[in-house]
Amino acid sequence: MHTWLELLKNDDYLGLKKYIKSGGDLSETNEAGESVLACALRARCDKETLMLLIEHGADIFDFDEEGVSIFDMAITYDNLDMVKYLLEKGQDVNKTTRKSGFTALMCAACYGRVEITKVLLEHGANEMARDSKGFSAIDFARKMNKKSVLSLFKHSADAPKNTGYAR
Repeated sequence: MHTWLELLKNDDYLGLKKYIKSGGDLSETNEAGESVLACALRARCDKETLMLLIEHGADIFDFDEEGVSIFDMAITYDNLDMVKYLLEKGQDVNKTTRKSGFTALMCAACYGRVEITKVLLEHGANEMARDSKGFSAIDFARKMNKKSVLSLFKHSADAPKNTGYAR
């Protein structure tokens, strides 16, 4: 995985292309169980690099040992193009692979991803879905003080707040 990480860190498109041709294994994972594609998102590689990995077999529906998916990573690292691409390829906006039930919309709310939140809502994201502790995306937006995201939700400002701990 070391070679992948070095190439991704530098967003070295030509080096990646060469490494893939020489037999670089796109199914490798890092210590946390993250795929090469997930590491590319973390490294904030550009769209061409991500598409190169996908064209050569990177699994766009992969997730790590904690259930964090490629979709989650795209949201976390504010990659709107990848979010749209994954939705076009059939990503279910309400599906979560996390044991906690933490959804894509909750992720977008936590990080204050306004444009991504808009896209998720346009694709039918359920803003009332709750994680295993009973928190909704609205609760996360409130807890993280993401007012710009909170303004996108259909909720009453007078509604009781879930004041429990949200991480």
